[in-house]
Amino acid sequence: MNRKTLVLPAVVGLLAPALAACGGSDGGSDGGGSIVVGTTDRFIASKDAPAPLDPAYAYDVGTWNVLRQTVQTLMVQPRGEGAPVPEAAESCGFTDSGNERYACKLRADLKFSNGDAITAADVKFSIDRALAIKADSGVFALLSTIDTVETKGDQEVIFHLKTADATFPYKLSTPVAGIVNPDNYEKNKLREGFQVDGSGPYVLKGEEKDGELVRSVFTRNPNYKGALKVQNDEVDMVSYEDADAMGAALEGGDIDVMTRSMTPEQIDKLAVADGDVDLVEMPGLEIRYLAFNTEAPTVKSKAVRQAMAQLLNRDELISAVYGSQADPLYSLVPASITGHSNAFFNKYGDPSVAKAKGLLDDAGVETPVKLTLHYTTDHYGAATKKEFEELRRQLNGSGLFQVGIEGAPWDTFVPAERNGEYDVFGMGWFPDFPDPDSYVAPFLDKDNFLKLPYANNEIRNTLIPDSRREADRLAAADSLNRIQDIVAEDVPLLPLWQGKQYVAARDDVTGVAYALNASATLQLWELGRGVSG
Repeated sequence: MNRKTLVLPAVVGLLAPALAACGGSDGGSDGGGSIVVGTTDRFIASKDAPAPLDPAYAYDVGTWNVLRQTVQTLMVQPRGEGAPVPEAAESCGFTDSGNERYACKLRADLKFSNGDAITAADVKFSIDRALAIKADSGVFALLSTIDTVETKGDQEVIFHLKTADATFPYKLSTPVAGIVNPDNYEKNKLREGFQVDGSGPYVLKGEEKDGELVRSVFTRNPNYKGALKVQNDEVDMVSYEDADAMGAALEGGDIDVMTRSMTPEQIDKLAVADGDVDLVEMPGLEIRYLAFNTEAPTVKSKAVRQAMAQLLNRDELISAVYGSQADPLYSLVPASITGHSNAFFNKYGDPSVAKAKGLLDDAGVETPVKLTLHYTTDHYGAATKKEFEELRRQLNGSGLFQVGIEGAPWDTFVPAERNGEYDVFGMGWFPDFPDPDSYVAPFLDKDNFLKLPYANNEIRNTLIPDSRREADRLAAADSLNRIQDIVAEDVPLLPLWQGKQYVAARDDVTGVAYALNASATLQLWELGRGVSG
């Protein structure tokens, strides 16, 4: 029997709690043989990125999917709705009324996977290390509100913050705050290659080929102590060149679970197929957007960026490429997240060539405006090229632009973007944690991960700090709405759409509903074996 399951996990308390699919994770076994998971995520160690799996460097959903299984954090995001809960910590909390002092007590007898005891000094080492290395991925910025890290004995860690940060518990649940062994990680240098040593639920053994991690074998860590209940003994994650190869592996029985990134056509086919594979759909917090190098001559004029925002027809884009698998996005903060607003629709309304022409004419910009849109060919799925072909069609169809498109693989795309080689480029974003701050600060704060030159003092110095002071995230809405209005006016980024999440799994695999958390990262420990049918 083929069961199509719609899963609605809670997102910042606005949706109903998650429902179990395929029997639910509580029905999983502690064994049942290795579960094989397919992905199109690629893990490449290159000259520009020699340490892809170092927690002080890694900052994309694929590498975080590896680190969340292996490197333990003080806090962890729960299965369903709610704030982070203690993981390596026994307890954590703010100890002052101003949300500027945060203390954690470690679990007793906590150990790394090799059996070494974990102390508060190891936590301090790990956090201080990420901040000291200051990797060009920008992931260290998640810890930017930390002033100093203090230890009391072997079990207590105290974080003194520069300013109030109600989102800090979430940040301690991200891999950059993962606890690493000082014996394996140098204080001021990234660890190159694909080795990972931590205290998470699994130990990693990787299979490499030509500088690429092609298979990741996650074996249950016998020394793991934490809040997670591990439902299996081993999970093998296999990287495929593309979604078609991954789909063929699922059909052929080589893998049990298929994750990102499936094509829209695969999802449509699985949604109606009758067989032994279940498709699980979840509301997504993934967003796609265009980013601008606002110092580049082609898009330095705000009028050019505004004209693109005025011409963009999100409904046509989604219809042509993604169908029911995505929704239009009119702000950096997606719908279902506290603080969302339709800032771009409020400013630009429906697409209009006449209004776009007026913006360019008023600014004295000659038309057609010539520029190139850059995209990655292998990181967000095969549909990305089609998406950029549609963007080109819309812009060129106005007669106001003469646009070309150019794709590059992720391992060359990222260094080029960070070096400022692209005037306009497309990116996706999976939140670091399910809070509006994760859709604002990484793009607009100092040390933003895109290395964008755009800077707005009101956003950086007032609005982001004000929003972080509010423990009640609803109370931060005014600051967040103002940020989104400024972005719609200046257009350093142009939101396109937000997508749903999908996992396909054989119907004897349990816990699939919980295999992705609210930040779209894998929780392999939830997968188990049950009864087919």
